[in-house]
Amino acid sequence: MSDEEVISLYLKTRSSSYFTMLYSRYSGKVYSKCISLLKDEQLSDDATQDIFLKIYLNLAKFSGKSKFSTWVYSITYNYCIDYIRRKKKERNIFSEDIENVGEPLEDVEDHELLEIEVSRLKRVMNVIPPGDRAVLLMKYQDDMSIRDISEVLEKSESAIKMKIKRAKHKAKSSYKELYKD
Repeated sequence: MSDEEVISLYLKTRSSSYFTMLYSRYSGKVYSKCISLLKDEQLSDDATQDIFLKIYLNLAKFSGKSKFSTWVYSITYNYCIDYIRRKKKERNIFSEDIENVGEPLEDVEDHELLEIEVSRLKRVMNVIPPGDRAVLLMKYQDDMSIRDISEVLEKSESAIKMKIKRAKHKAKSSYKELYKD
């Protein structure tokens, strides 16, 4: 059964077996995304449960305008970013981007990031801002399209392209700083 069929049956019958199907399909993906953003197993366990509670409480609001997986991803991403914001007590996680709006950026080619050794890449990803890490993970780990990322982040496609470009630039700069050879 498709996700939409399962959701429809759940909303008609309120049978927990249908929600359990959705949970089984997506809990691993939600947990993985939480781990990649929050960097803590226990916190990611708790976040996964909180996220599925949100999904459960808001399932009737799922409109079908996007794929269910995109909707779940959006809830997961927003939950994690909100947690990071609260934890760091930052006004705006993307404030560095706002400060650098006028700066020209050199193009960082995808192959430059892909050629970085995995252990070094993990270290680089841990030092760049969480918002930049998240957008790079969406693009390169989750293989999301610019359109899907723009839906999740509720920004225009051109804003997402610029965010990816800036995030790649920060990753490259961080790499050069960490690994001065």
